[in-house]
Order: sequence, then structure tokens, then C-alpha cells
Amino acid sequence: MIERSRYLANVQKRIRAGETPQSQIRGLEEYLSDNPEGVWENSWVRFPKALLERSACRMLHEDLRAERTNPDSPRRGDAGRFILETDGREAVRVPISYLLNLALVDALGGNSTLPPQVEATGQAMLTRFLNDNTSPETLSLHVVRCAPPGRELARETAKRFLLSHLLVAYANEKFGLRRGGQQAMVFFSPNTPQRQKLLNRTLSDNFYRELFISPCLPWEDGEAKQQYMVLCHQALGRSHLNAVAKLCDAGILLNNLALLPRGSDTSLANNGTHVSLGSRKLGALLASGSAFDAAHEKHLGDLVIKVVEHFLPLFVGTYSAAPYRLAFHDFHPERALGFLPHELDYTHLRMIWRRWKKKARNRVLGRPLTPFGPPWLDRAASALFRLRGDFVPDFRLMDYPVALMSTDESPALDGRLGNGERLKRDLEELGVFDPRMSLYLPVKLREHLLRSRGDLADERLTAEELRRLVHVFVWAEHLEQNAPAARLEAVG
Repeated sequence: MIERSRYLANVQKRIRAGETPQSQIRGLEEYLSDNPEGVWENSWVRFPKALLERSACRMLHEDLRAERTNPDSPRRGDAGRFILETDGREAVRVPISYLLNLALVDALGGNSTLPPQVEATGQAMLTRFLNDNTSPETLSLHVVRCAPPGRELARETAKRFLLSHLLVAYANEKFGLRRGGQQAMVFFSPNTPQRQKLLNRTLSDNFYRELFISPCLPWEDGEAKQQYMVLCHQALGRSHLNAVAKLCDAGILLNNLALLPRGSDTSLANNGTHVSLGSRKLGALLASGSAFDAAHEKHLGDLVIKVVEHFLPLFVGTYSAAPYRLAFHDFHPERALGFLPHELDYTHLRMIWRRWKKKARNRVLGRPLTPFGPPWLDRAASALFRLRGDFVPDFRLMDYPVALMSTDESPALDGRLGNGERLKRDLEELGVFDPRMSLYLPVKLREHLLRSRGDLADERLTAEELRRLVHVFVWAEHLEQNAPAARLEAVG
């Protein structure tokens, strides 16, 4: 898609005309040519449409509507991205995240002798594979009702892990991906792949979004949801640019030598786990119309968040799922500090950067050294003086706007209704955030009115064997949801 794009053709034409230097395209050429493993992160797959079962074709047709559940709705404006004409045959082209949905409904629809319970449970699972960022996402297959929930949460996560790999293995065989020279994989890494970051630095932000922002096919209004994700990508890229000005105001950038961030950003490809905790007692109180109302819920929720945020830093570095090593040439403050200028007061920001330079031990003759700017000079200094950058226990805290700092006029957690909306308006005026986005917090209250209750291999195997494994999995899930004492052994 990159090689055939108008974007690449236009850049090459400007280079031939002498309007653009050759260096602008060198990184993109290296990305395309230097890939010995043949792994294309967050890429899409394509296969003949005729290989889909009738039920999978029907679901694809519904998801390509502008309004998914309206039979009279016209097609999405970008439907041509997903159905292509190849060698006189129709081919399907979809991201891996949507491939999981197609594989599940295909495995269920290829057998007319399935018990109705298995088919119903499998259909309920379809709503649990939703994706609005770059990488595949899964929602909980069922609600865990126990205390303490740690063991049950781990077990449920392991089941989603197993089902995801079963579906990908099934798609590789049934849809002919492996025979066609492709192999879909799901890699549960928390950090954005390095090659993805390299590509992001070589493409324009608009073309990067065209390639990687999820089309949000399973959503009711997929195009509107996709435009929301475009908005998020634009806002985060703009925030990076404004962070450079804040570093200057904080006295961390003392001269005009800085790496200007691009308008594009890869933080939406970060993977994490969201755990939702609910109280049946509080839910019943709110639903009953008692004296305990939304204002009390907000006051209590903000208090709990403040307590949790106070102790949360104690665990970073002890329990971490996203370790990362910054190279020396990435140790520029405007790159290493990420979104922290929007999250910390200037005093704390200067203190962290001063102590971080000391911890990193990037020294020459006893003096701390940070990168100069030109990549070739930074790499030469790193090799000559053996400068290694530094290790970060959880890079998502740097590479994602985890918790935006409150303003003096609009604190985010003061216990009053609507404080989040007021803060977003203030942040919009500062060029940090967009009020149409959800407020980012490490621990977040889901208000009662917005809370919804959920209903709650071996790759050498043949497609038929993988289909049976998916059936067994779905049947076991049905048994567990409807007979808690049953276990996987019950299905043999």
C-alpha cells in the first residue's frame, strides 16, 4: 500500500524536481527494504471473499453499512478499502483486529449441527472484539462476581489470550492466508514496536492515519467512531508540539536546539489492561432513587481516585508490564519526557529531569551529557564514549498522556459534578487537549448513567480441527457462565 500510494509518488516527484532533499525519503526506503523477518506491524491481510462462510459474509456486509443495524442504510464511504478486485475475483482486505471477528463467526457458521447454546454464546462473544485504536482489543467475555477477584481476572484473561490465538490460527488456515504467503499473528506487547515508530517519523500524519487508524468496522456508526480516533491522534500530536514550549518555559531547554516533534504520534498503539470494578450495593442505591445520588457518587469516586493516585507511584518499578530502554540519541528531554510537561508542575518537571540525568550516567569526564541533535553526531558520541541512554520501568507512563494536570481554576478531582468538562475546556484553550475527547486518568470513575452491564494450537492443525477447538472453547464458556461449578473437563 505504501509503495503504490500517491503519497510516495508525490514525494518522489518533488525529489526529482529538486524541491525536496533525498534524505526525506531515505528512512521510508529503509523501512520498506530492510525487513529480513518479513513482519509488518499492525498491517492488514487480504484473502478471497469466496472463502468466507455465508454468516461471515453477512456480518461483513452489515459492518460495511453507514449505520450497521439499519438494513436500508447505504454503504460506508470507505467501503472500497475493504472489498477489492483481484484477478477477477473479490478479495477482502481487513485489519487483524477485525479478522478475529470474521474468524469467530466463520467458525460458528460452518457447522449446522451446533447446539443452540454454543451458537448463542459465540454470538455474544462477537461484541467483545471491538477495536478503536491501532492494535486488537478484547473486552471481558464475562463479569467476574467474586472477592478478591485477582485469580478469576487472571484466569479470564488467559481464556481471552487462548481464544485470540485460536481464531488467528483458524484464519490462517481457513482463509488461505498461509497459502497466500501471509501469516497473521497477535503479539501482546505493551509498547509500540520500534519499526512502527520509525515509520511514524518518515510519514506525514495524514498518511499515517490512513494506514493505521482502525476503521472501527464492528461499531454502530463506524465512520463516526473512526473520525473520533483521528481527532485523538491529531490532539496528541498537537500536544507533543506544545510540550516543547512548556520545556522552554520550565528552563529545561535553555537554547533553541531541540528536536521538533512531528504532528504524528504512535501512543495510540500502546497496549494496556483496563480493569473495571463495580459495587452492586452502590449501583442499587443509585438505581433506587434514594438519597444517595450522582453528586454523592462523584464525591466518593474522586476521593477514592486521589487515594489510589497517591500510592500508585510506589508500585511503578516493582510491578511493571512495559519495561523499555531509551537509546542515547532518544535521551533528548523533548523526546524522553513525553507527555510529562502536560502532567507535572514545572518545579517537579525540572527536579525529575535533573535527577534522571544523574541516574542515567551518560557522562563524559564526570559531566552529564545529553544528545546534541543531529542523529549522526549522537550515534557517534554514543559509540565513542559508550553512552547507553537509560532504562525506564514502564514507558507507557512517558509515552501516553496518563493523567493531565489540573488548572488552577478547574481541578479534575474536587468532588463536584462536571469538573472534568470544565478542565477539558481549560486545556483546549492551552492547546493541550480537545474537549470532545474523554479525559485521560490512570483511575477513572464511570458515572452510573454511563455504566453498562456486560453479558457477561498448533498452527499446523487443519482448519476443521481448529474449528472444532473454537467450538469446544465456546461450549466451555457457555457451561461456565450458566453452571459455575462446571469446568473445562466437563466437555472432554
